Amino acid sequence: MSNPFFKNQGPFNFSEVINFLNIKSTKINEEFKINDIKDLQSSTNKDITFFHSKKYKDIAKKTKASVCLTTEVLKKELPDTCIPLIVGNVLVSISKLTSKFYPESIYDEFDETVSLIEDTEFKSKIKFGKNSLIGKNVSIGSNCKIGHNTILEKNVVIGDNCSIGSNTIIRNSVVKNNVRILDNCVIGKNGFGFFPDKNNNIRYPHIGIVFIDDNCEIGCGSTIDRGSMSNTIIGKNTYLDNQIHIAHNVKIGENSIIAGQVGIAGSSIIGNNVRIGGQAGISGHLKIGNNVDIAGGSGVIKDIPSNSKVMGYPAKNLRDFLKENR
Repeated sequence: MSNPFFKNQGPFNFSEVINFLNIKSTKINEEFKINDIKDLQSSTNKDITFFHSKKYKDIAKKTKASVCLTTEVLKKELPDTCIPLIVGNVLVSISKLTSKFYPESIYDEFDETVSLIEDTEFKSKIKFGKNSLIGKNVSIGSNCKIGHNTILEKNVVIGDNCSIGSNTIIRNSVVKNNVRILDNCVIGKNGFGFFPDKNNNIRYPHIGIVFIDDNCEIGCGSTIDRGSMSNTIIGKNTYLDNQIHIAHNVKIGENSIIAGQVGIAGSSIIGNNVRIGGQAGISGHLKIGNNVDIAGGSGVIKDIPSNSKVMGYPAKNLRDFLKENR
């Protein structure tokens, strides 16, 4: 599921796409229409996608996209049903093209549509503090509480029995039932995604959302970025301590516990029943299995299989770490 809140400006004729990206040679009917832009895994027929790293070759082999922005080296990994478009910089090209499909997704200016809760339909449905604001396209379930100075900006869905603390900002997010979001959180803003291009930094549009499943708790001062091409997901019954940063596209499974000041870089996948100690750092595009324990202060720079316990920098098997540091 991509962002249900941003309007797709497509479809575009294939000729528009190749002209926009200054691509000359193609093997496809230029009147062919491209409906949407998606990642390798979620693409369907008549979508365009991108493939920039051999790390994703197994997913690339199975993509259902009709067209893929990629490199000369990687194109051989695509199925015959997917036409490769060779570009000089895949990530810069996909960033520019995403901006064409979803021009509203690039920047996150403050929401000018907000109103005081007491001036909205929610004034008799929820308990709320002073100076709390609600934007357009916001839905709030029953038995919810909103703290002082909190802003639910445009494009937010809140389920039943949720509690949102004071001085918190949420946008472009879906929050399920029985979720507690404590004070001073920022959830659903765009992530730290941009690419240097000559003398400019091209900001990557973020067309995903933040999805927080049932019975979660998000600690004070935490930030959760919405996804760029896919969604950022917090699984059921997962608890985040204070001052945690979850970057774009991160997916955390169910029943996980993450201690304070942990940082998880973009597009990493965390399994179920994972415990992460305070001030640990997890690099981007990694896969952490189920039932994994990561000790506090560890630096994770490679995948960790299920049922592991790791510690140190770089994080390694707990027994090996203790043996080396007697």
